[in-house]
Amino acid sequence: QLKLVESGGGLVSPGGSLELACAASGFTSDYRAIGWFRQAPGKERERVSCISSRGDFIDYAESVKGRFTISRDNAENTVKLLLNNLKPEDTAVYYCAAANDYFSGSSTCPRESLAYVHWGQGTQVTVSA
Repeated sequence: QLKLVESGGGLVSPGGSLELACAASGFTSDYRAIGWFRQAPGKERERVSCISSRGDFIDYAESVKGRFTISRDNAENTVKLLLNNLKPEDTAVYYCAAANDYFSGSSTCPRESLAYVHWGQGTQVTVSA
């Protein structure tokens, strides 16, 4: 069973930065496409970014493009999300998720949350002065 654990969340002032990490354990030999999602109180979960299994395809939501950077280190079984120039509207619980193995080895990552079958517990990001 693939397990994902997020870390790196916290409280930051507007304009500040955070780096989130998603550590995978379990069946990590078949690298999965990884997505980051977030959910703010009272709002639906939304896609933030995703990266293909080999890291050769990356996608961002328009709301974070140019501010967030996703990367992965398969040797370390880790995917990171660097959050720069944070805004109060970025406040949310951030989740990483692994896509189903259909996307393993492909140069794409799915945008739809239904394609993700393993989820972490989330890490809180709060942007406030």
